Amino acid sequence: MRDAFAPVLRQSLSDKLAQRIRAMIRKGDYQQGDRLPPIMEMARRFGVGHPTIREALKKLETMGIVEIRHGSGVYVSRSEDVLVLASPDYAGTLTKKLLVDLIRARVSLEVQSAVDAVSNATPEHLLEMRRLLATAAQSFSDDDVQHTANMGFHRQIALASGNSVLAQLVDVLIDLFSAEQRVILGLFSREQDYKEHLSILEAIELRDETLAAERMRAHLEGVRDAIMRWDSESDPVT
Repeated sequence: MRDAFAPVLRQSLSDKLAQRIRAMIRKGDYQQGDRLPPIMEMARRFGVGHPTIREALKKLETMGIVEIRHGSGVYVSRSEDVLVLASPDYAGTLTKKLLVDLIRARVSLEVQSAVDAVSNATPEHLLEMRRLLATAAQSFSDDDVQHTANMGFHRQIALASGNSVLAQLVDVLIDLFSAEQRVILGLFSREQDYKEHLSILEAIELRDETLAAERMRAHLEGVRDAIMRWDSESDPVT
């Protein structure tokens, strides 16, 4: 009976909007290289404000789905079918076990993606990782910016791995469990998160596979330990 009153995770409006735009691209409404409608038109079409549209587009940009060209518009950068899709209707119930399971699954995937990124990351990948971490460092108090920048950083490592299956699996985990990741954001020191992300990037830049693997594993296991220390009954998430 107690579980019936467990909090139901809710996606932010920008997350839902990003999924809708992504679905339009997947259906073939827009192909790679096509320009999306102007922000004002999309805001009118979806019935939301301009800031929400911009936030949704930034999320899609971190996934590599669109490219925002300032002064020109927003263009589709990836429209091909993906290997694995997250259900847009998913709505989970928050438990400590679910959060721990999520991190354990991410360890398996992301340690390997960090190792592969050592060999395959391009200067462009590394520059984007630096940009995302700089954004995170300037916005420790902003939940939305932290979530988008941090998840974008992990996505970039997966993209830099050169392994399309790994990249899409990481993408699906982050996309599907966006609400859970926001809960985790409140359980782990943001300054520590930034420092550990920076150390992972430095290991990739040094082209040191062993160090990159060790730092990614230590980072995610530290997040898992923070979840294990969380008293979900006395500190509920709503």
